[in-house]
Amino acid sequence: MPKQLLAATSNRHKLVELRAILKPCRIGCLGPDDVGGIPDVEETGTTFEANAIRKATAVAAATGYTVFADDSGLEVLALGGEPGVYSARYAGADASDAERCQLLLERLATHTDRRARFVCVVAVAAPDGLIGTADGEVRGTIAEAPRGTSGFGYDPVFVPDGFDGTFAELSAGEKDRISHRGNALKTAVAAGLFDIQ
Repeated sequence: MPKQLLAATSNRHKLVELRAILKPCRIGCLGPDDVGGIPDVEETGTTFEANAIRKATAVAAATGYTVFADDSGLEVLALGGEPGVYSARYAGADASDAERCQLLLERLATHTDRRARFVCVVAVAAPDGLIGTADGEVRGTIAEAPRGTSGFGYDPVFVPDGFDGTFAELSAGEKDRISHRGNALKTAVAAGLFDIQ
């Protein structure tokens, strides 16, 4: 039977992605609905690592499960690393993915350097505290306009290095194989962070 860890996320798109990435590692991924819900943890940290740790430790303490949480975002070189840790709130707390992408493209309109990277930090915590963290990234460029219908977030405007299509134009399997989240989770598994009893 696969190991079962609780993912500290209410983002259903992310949960599908997490389960697909972890399945080959024989690690089961519970979601909030499987455990009667999880507390909403405010992301007040100034780094991806701080936010991931905050979420993982708070949800583990509240639920009694071994929990993993990730914080991730897009960093655009010409914009000084924006949107960074504010990726999900870049165009306001209630903005849609399309509105966030549009704001990013508007702010990048006068720049010729379109290099960017997605960054992810995964934190794993038991009810009595932090087990450890792992990180991953994928580098690429920002497209001139959104393309594709798969994925979520900034996927329609991010073209990973070595590919012609955006994340939203790649298959889910292709994206998971090279993504920042996939890289961080594979590093966490290799480091033994998911070795629960």
